[in-house]
Amino acid sequence: MYLVCGEALFDFFSEEDASGQASKVNYKAIAGGSPFNVAVGLRRLGVESGLLGGVSSDFLGRRLVQVLRDEGVSEQFLVQFAAPTTLSMVAVGTDGSPQYNFRGEGCADRLLEAHHLPPLGADIRGLHIGSYSLVVQPVGDTLLSLVRRESGKRLISLDPNVRLNPQPDIQLWRARIAELVQHADLIKVSDEDLHLLYPDQSPESVLQGWLQHRCQLVFLTRGGDGASVFSRQHGHWSAPAVKVVMADTVGAGDTFQAALITWLTEHGMDSVEGLQQLSREQIDSMMGFAIRAAAMTCTKTGPDLPYRHQLG
Repeated sequence: MYLVCGEALFDFFSEEDASGQASKVNYKAIAGGSPFNVAVGLRRLGVESGLLGGVSSDFLGRRLVQVLRDEGVSEQFLVQFAAPTTLSMVAVGTDGSPQYNFRGEGCADRLLEAHHLPPLGADIRGLHIGSYSLVVQPVGDTLLSLVRRESGKRLISLDPNVRLNPQPDIQLWRARIAELVQHADLIKVSDEDLHLLYPDQSPESVLQGWLQHRCQLVFLTRGGDGASVFSRQHGHWSAPAVKVVMADTVGAGDTFQAALITWLTEHGMDSVEGLQQLSREQIDSMMGFAIRAAAMTCTKTGPDLPYRHQLG
């Protein structure tokens, strides 16, 4: 099983009101949150997964648990709190890119503390962490302590997935990412996140620096320009995007992440040692699989991640 750690919430997408009345705003709510999406994405791609995080006992929290149950994601690592569910208001631009505004202060997904962390058995092959749960408290420090505890024992993957609305302090983001990259074996980052974190540094210099720690592979996603990989053993190279009819890019990065883990699992390389043994050809195949999966998500509205049989 792969254990994904972090937030579960509802994304609210605004829809046009046929009446044209300014006093009316219609919304479509879809279960989401980057870690939530990765956990669901893994199950849809055939990998056993669980979600570690706080979830509300309110109506929306119960719906989130039901979605996880329906998708086959393990509930055993969820901690229930009598606090609200985080709401994310999403506006999608003309290019399909989303802008998020979070209502999450004091909400359930932020309340996870160190004493809630369970012992992990050998069945947990790896951990994935990412998004604002890394930097809001107390869950941010809780997940950092988990990563420190498990570093070297099982595969750890990281996607910064910077969200400045819930935590606008970019210096705090930089400090936390700097700590986490010392423990991650696999990192995926978007070019947008890299620019937010280090606007005055070249992507190559930042990613090569990350490879000086535990990390074996860093994948840099570039939206319509495809993706690049930086390998400690094999150098760096790029692959083009798959051309599709774009609906939006919501969930594309989470799909890319889930697909990377899925490829490793399917090939029996989902371990610290397995990652170190990958050939250049295998890494290229891994990146291509993730690009195809992310492209499929872009053809649908919202974080509707693909199933394994859809990818061939």
